[in-house]
Amino acid sequence: MRLLLRHLSVAAASAAFCVTPFAQTVPDAYRPPAILPLDSEPAPRLIPYPPLAEPLARGVVIVQFRTEHFRVMPVFGKTAVGLSPRIGHLHVTVDDTPGTWAHTSEDPVIVVGLAPGPHKLRLELADPSHKILAAEIVTVTVPDLKGSGSHR
Repeated sequence: MRLLLRHLSVAAASAAFCVTPFAQTVPDAYRPPAILPLDSEPAPRLIPYPPLAEPLARGVVIVQFRTEHFRVMPVFGKTAVGLSPRIGHLHVTVDDTPGTWAHTSEDPVIVVGLAPGPHKLRLELADPSHKILAAEIVTVTVPDLKGSGSHR
């Protein structure tokens, strides 16, 4: 009798576990997918802020920025282009010179050693294959520290 009860309890427990997968609900047709295809994502945006005044007074250009629908990360290559949400890096160019560098973090862009006077920083959102998705220009005037008589 004990053996029969044991077999029946094992059979009942097994049946309960087997029915559980069939009791799951059908996926909700109105719920959006967890990861959207890139075509359905809004275009990425780059929003730079004016250079910080206090460091600029010492000749240091610090430009903070934020992005929308885009994450700045040190990822490169064609296989990363299709990831969602979009990822990539910034291209930074000073005064339209041929030297451009990749900024790969969400830290502020920092430029030192510029000559006194007006300058232009071109910030571009680039996907992992370096395709430009958005661009902004930040203008800045570096003060003449030698002429002001202050040595900081």
